[in-house]
Amino acid sequence: MTNSDLEVPPTLPTAEEEDRFWALVEQAWAALGPEPAALRRALVGRDPAHDDGYAIDRWLDPFVAELRRLSADLSRTELVALDRVVERKLYDIDRADIHEITDGSDDGFLYARGYIVALGREFYEAVKANPVTAVPDAGCEGFCYLFSHLHHERFGDWPDTGSGISRESCMNPAGWADA
Repeated sequence: MTNSDLEVPPTLPTAEEEDRFWALVEQAWAALGPEPAALRRALVGRDPAHDDGYAIDRWLDPFVAELRRLSADLSRTELVALDRVVERKLYDIDRADIHEITDGSDDGFLYARGYIVALGREFYEAVKANPVTAVPDAGCEGFCYLFSHLHHERFGDWPDTGSGISRESCMNPAGWADA
């Protein structure tokens, strides 16, 4: 038996975990009313050459606060699952072509990816398919580790997602292969 025989395969988010995550994001946004909903819809179809997309920024802190409130009583298992989804979503858009649009240092690019995921599934999928949809120099730092911090606050330790990946910038080899 070799060491590789003992390795545990990475834990990926399940479809149910992803659906729960996106539903929770939508629930947090819905609590803020119709204005941010309209702004989020507009971001997906905007013309980046004529619209800076920053009108949603004033809603990011209230969104993160609402998401935190909605998640405050979740179990250890639920928080780990949600953190695993965030980690995976951030990893999947850790790509040079998206960085080219969003710009930023390593931390700045992490926060830019947090912004993309925080705005919901529709915007995330739009940026993933067409990076020009991303908003330059935008960020949502408070979202990137929200579930990790909640886990730490409630249970005294950091969650182990079991994914074997990192949400930090430039860690997805496939996203930087041509860079």
